[in-house]
Amino acid sequence: MSERGSEYEKGGAAAGGPRRVAMTPGARRALDAAGRLFYERGIHAVGVDLIAAEAGVTKKTLYDRFGSKEQIVVEYLADRDERWRAFLAPYLSDAGTARARVLAVFDASRDWAEVHLAKGCSMVNAHAEISDPAHPAYQVITGQKAWMLALFTDLARELAPRGAQRLGRTLMLLHEGALVAHGLHVFPGAVEQARADADALLRTAVARGSADR
Repeated sequence: MSERGSEYEKGGAAAGGPRRVAMTPGARRALDAAGRLFYERGIHAVGVDLIAAEAGVTKKTLYDRFGSKEQIVVEYLADRDERWRAFLAPYLSDAGTARARVLAVFDASRDWAEVHLAKGCSMVNAHAEISDPAHPAYQVITGQKAWMLALFTDLARELAPRGAQRLGRTLMLLHEGALVAHGLHVFPGAVEQARADADALLRTAVARGSADR
């Protein structure tokens, strides 16, 4: 794996992102409760009172630790992003070639979606409610998608250097479309179909690149 590719296995939120808070046991319980509620019911539909009740903590504890509901949303989305990157890392590590690593992203997404994406991508869902760039969670949402695009583009560069940007964007579109289709239950096997289409796309890109040499 290239040095650049290995960076994607480290996980974690990007440097320079929004402020984060340290997790005490009470804050962790609150964040776990908030995460379940935000994902199941929507961010705007869930208030601090409900989060506190579900977590078995006081509102004062929530505000002492997080400061605001906005910060709880930041922590919820950043935590989802970090857990996804950690989940993805071994799939990338176990794949031996750039083509295999691209397909491994789809394999990881398929397995992640079965457990964590009953209602679709949490970032896409959050963006439907948070479209103001001034909101501190906006950077987490867009940053996660930018990270995925960079991953696909870097892997594409190993396969087709001259067309890496377009190939990376096309892979991203296949991936994100599959997650939306999965969450909406449009048809079964959305991620599997996207993987097959990505594989065909990669074979064509590699063959074209070989012909151009």
